[in-house]
Amino acid sequence: MSTHADRLAALRTQLAAQQLDGFVVPLTDEHLSEYVGDYAQRLGWLTGFQGSAGNAVVLPEQAAIFTDGRYTLQVREQVDAAHWRYVAVPQTSLTDWLGQHAPDGGRIGYDPWLHSRAWVDEARKALAERGAELVAVDVNPIDAIWRDRPVPSAATLAVQPDAVAGKSAAEKRGDIAEWLSERRADAVVLTALDSIAWAFNVRGADVPRTPVALACAILHADATADLFVAPKKLTDAVRQHLGNAVRVHDRTAFAGALGQFAGKRVAADPGGAVAAIFDALEAGGAKVIGVRDPALLAKAIKNDVEIAGHRAAQVRDGAAMVRFLRWIEGEAPKGGQTELSAAAKLEEFRKATGALKDLSFDSISGAGAHGAIPHYHVTEESNAPIEPGLFLIDSGGQYVDGTTDITRVVPVGPPTDEMRNRFTRVLKGMIAISRVVFPEGTVGGQIDVLARQPLWEIGLDYPHGTGHGVGAFLSVHEGPQRIAAPNYPGGGPTEPLRAGMFLSNEPGYYKAGEYGIRIENLILVEQRRIDGAEQPMLGFETLTFVPIERDLIEPDLLTADEREWLNAYHAETLRRIAPELGADDRAWLEAKCAPL
Repeated sequence: MSTHADRLAALRTQLAAQQLDGFVVPLTDEHLSEYVGDYAQRLGWLTGFQGSAGNAVVLPEQAAIFTDGRYTLQVREQVDAAHWRYVAVPQTSLTDWLGQHAPDGGRIGYDPWLHSRAWVDEARKALAERGAELVAVDVNPIDAIWRDRPVPSAATLAVQPDAVAGKSAAEKRGDIAEWLSERRADAVVLTALDSIAWAFNVRGADVPRTPVALACAILHADATADLFVAPKKLTDAVRQHLGNAVRVHDRTAFAGALGQFAGKRVAADPGGAVAAIFDALEAGGAKVIGVRDPALLAKAIKNDVEIAGHRAAQVRDGAAMVRFLRWIEGEAPKGGQTELSAAAKLEEFRKATGALKDLSFDSISGAGAHGAIPHYHVTEESNAPIEPGLFLIDSGGQYVDGTTDITRVVPVGPPTDEMRNRFTRVLKGMIAISRVVFPEGTVGGQIDVLARQPLWEIGLDYPHGTGHGVGAFLSVHEGPQRIAAPNYPGGGPTEPLRAGMFLSNEPGYYKAGEYGIRIENLILVEQRRIDGAEQPMLGFETLTFVPIERDLIEPDLLTADEREWLNAYHAETLRRIAPELGADDRAWLEAKCAPL
């Protein structure tokens, strides 16, 4: 099965053998992760799609792949239109499409370890209208034909010291035990990998670019816990760190343990835990309480130690970015550089800090038209030379004290007037988010419009949210906080923004086939004291300090307040980053940070 067409044909044969008329293929794992290990890359193996979000449905006579606006161009480059239909979400949901295209009376398979209970209920309802049935499979049919499927990572766990975490694992378990008592619950099931890493103050290397370990956990009202993880992944230091209050079991024992709660009240997250967990708990006689993962919000609100660590990581990462931007500005016009060589050079600068643990995601290194693909992933096959035009680099680092994410755009040769106009409008939107003050209780969707307004004025927009949450040496995409409108991927955020949350601030503009623009800083929600205010107010502290390319700015488009913000930002960038640089890099930074 050397081609994706062969794999699709083999899957249809396997479906027939399992008496199925279709199968749903999500891009996730049994933890409903966004980023997954190689062993769980079923969608990519089947279709060739290399984005980080998508789903597919395979029926006897047709197959469809579902992606949102971030991947409109990418999916067409990577997935063969001769075999796959492209379906845009959220305009058309996977379940709606199933309800319209599933064979009458057909049996559509799904892996209950890869879907939420909410999705199963929705899909079952959609199929019922056609007299079709949703069928849970015991053996994933893709696994049955994927002969060289990678095995899960065997990397060992590491302790996240209290000095960096800011709160001990015992204290976190105590908080969760109190949360359980308030709900008269006996236990809670945690399967989100970053929730487990946070709750137990451990980190891992099982998922590329995200420092988590493949594990599941059950935490109890007496503040003890059962951790299910491959025993070989635990070092003596980790065992000592976990202590006697944490019972360790092989990860393979997790499913069976769910059946041992007869008569007990067990909490599980209906949006974050797979359907198989609910099925097993109910089959064992447990009373299941569907509530949100208790680690989710606690993890999102960073403590003072985590905030201080992130600021330190940003200085380190900002200096690496400055060195890279000076390098690319000098080297790109000479020719000979490519998207891959630029990404490798930036990683080299980050490694030179001596503190880099990993990248926080595969760098989005996009030259020219590739910059217009918001979540472009460069490969050996797609690698393009950096030529005159715009070069976009979206990247980040994983450090023990913080996770970074930054996007900058570099002109190669003189930019056009249109490029400068679009860049400045994106900048105006980014500044608007940076400066906004809002009352407690505000959700990200209420301020998203501020970033888009300068583009809307001339009939333009961008096909993604304005900001995502960011973890503390954890996932670069973290919930529940977001800045996004309801009609963008993932839906509108309903979680109020709270002091202590990290978010990105990244409006953009993408001209298909020509260039892309995105300016991204990370920001921290903080309390704001305003004389005469009649209610508590919040605002944002900017965390990222790297110069914004002045040759792409059209000064006359900026208001006096915007110009003042930008000059203050560059002055602070110089103050924080210059001490980390050598003479030549410092001189370059001083020029880039001169008042506009």
